[in-house]
Amino acid sequence: MKPVRAVPLWWVLLLVSRLGATRKGSPEEASFYYGTFPLGFSWGTGSSAFQTEGAWDQDGKGPSIWDAFTHSGKGKVLGDETADVACDGYYKVQEDVVLLRELHVNHYRFSLSWPRLLPTGIRADKVNKRGVKFYSDFIDALLKSNITPIVTLHHWDLPQLLQVKYGGWQNVSMANYFRDYADLCFEAFGDRVKHWITFSDPRTMAEKGYETGHHAPGLQLHGTGLYKAAHHIIKAHAQAWHSYNSTWRGKQRGLVGISLNCDWGEPMDINSPKDIEAAERYLQFCLGWFANPIYAGDYPQVMKDRIGKKSAEQGLDMSRLPVFSLQEKSYIKGTSDFLGLGHFTTRYITERNYPSRQGPSYHNDRDLVELVDPNWPDLGSTWPQSVPWGFRRLLHFAQTQYGNPPIYVTENGASQKLHCTQLCDEWRIQYLKGYINEMLKGGKLVSQSLGNLCSQQSDACCRAVTKSHADGDGDRGTYSLHALHPHLRASPDAPPSEPELRQGHPFYRSIFRKACSGHSSFFCLEGLYTFLVSGSVIMGLFCCCFVCFGLC
Repeated sequence: MKPVRAVPLWWVLLLVSRLGATRKGSPEEASFYYGTFPLGFSWGTGSSAFQTEGAWDQDGKGPSIWDAFTHSGKGKVLGDETADVACDGYYKVQEDVVLLRELHVNHYRFSLSWPRLLPTGIRADKVNKRGVKFYSDFIDALLKSNITPIVTLHHWDLPQLLQVKYGGWQNVSMANYFRDYADLCFEAFGDRVKHWITFSDPRTMAEKGYETGHHAPGLQLHGTGLYKAAHHIIKAHAQAWHSYNSTWRGKQRGLVGISLNCDWGEPMDINSPKDIEAAERYLQFCLGWFANPIYAGDYPQVMKDRIGKKSAEQGLDMSRLPVFSLQEKSYIKGTSDFLGLGHFTTRYITERNYPSRQGPSYHNDRDLVELVDPNWPDLGSTWPQSVPWGFRRLLHFAQTQYGNPPIYVTENGASQKLHCTQLCDEWRIQYLKGYINEMLKGGKLVSQSLGNLCSQQSDACCRAVTKSHADGDGDRGTYSLHALHPHLRASPDAPPSEPELRQGHPFYRSIFRKACSGHSSFFCLEGLYTFLVSGSVIMGLFCCCFVCFGLC
């Protein structure tokens, strides 16, 4: 999650004034589109291991960097909370599968805990057989309920021992250790798992973990650490893909991709070439940073030019952005069978030059400012804002930018209100209506096919969400872990209670149920709206990340 960059008040007032003068909503953006999804379109939910499993030191699991981060007790997490119990998902497998069946989902995206399978992170040291059995049994339970497992190999929880001994993703050796870990997973689960995601939202993992220090491992290596981490993550992804392609694909017939998150960047002034260039730059520094090497063999040219120029102005002999060799470019290019895409909100973008003398920084390298329109619907929390039309534009951008790849929407949804005391989540229903409808418009109104749209509505369904705690300090605020799950209870000793369902739960279930019954029209609770996608252009998966059940 990315708070809006802090800028002087007079600058914001000026920009908001310009925004009102230059931006006008089109009828297409405001209209609701009626129609049908195609048969075969797949709906689901998602989660991640650290945010749901708990059992942080049980049955042979080793510590992760997030365990160490939350246990530090240094104010890094609001209230010094931990995920030691989280949603207690490790002990609630059967209950969770029942809830998924009640939702009528087609698929479930979840992540494996690297330190639960390999306590030290290194396969040659030890394989935790109890961890392997846990995930194997979970996969079997999903398949028995006709729910397709979509498995993420790494969702931020690097084994702590790899961080301590090698510096984590600052060390290129992580690529080899990740390949060995991926091979273990392919070997143990690949006979049943046919959709693999190597990394989930690696940009946030690199930026918040190695630039701002807001996420684990909490390092502040400004303008250098995040680029080095990303460089090694991309190499690790490619090694895992090649290993699957050469060793396992022939037997298992599965697919391997990566999941990248990006907000849409809209030029604040559509008549300003500088703002148009800044918006394009925003997307390249966000999505293109990882997607371009995978689909084109190298970083976006604008990243190489901007970071190289600023590095030289800062007196450095070489760019802070690492360089791929010719052999590495060839090895990385084409290493994705599908593009996983996560999206939550939109930002207006305007040009702003940051002098190189301010020092190295990812935000300064981009030379832009992100803005929020005060007229956008308020969901009651600091993030995200509901801007559905940006979703369709991002889908179209990804489709045209990267050669029309199969696109699986892996994350989308609305975060929890900070002080919610009731189970009514009408704001989330409205958010979902808008974003699902824009996805449908994309299938009908975009001139080219969107490929296999695996729409996965963000993993807030069974997820602990990291939220900014307002302290008047922009994106340097503290963060809080909030477990969002039906099994959440006040303390580890409290008896489990029956899950209480939000309004969003039957809303989303009504979509799934009609999908599973063979109908391609999807209605909300009152039957007032119909979501639609052209039957000939969109197929795939949609994974839901809103809190469809759980407590406020």
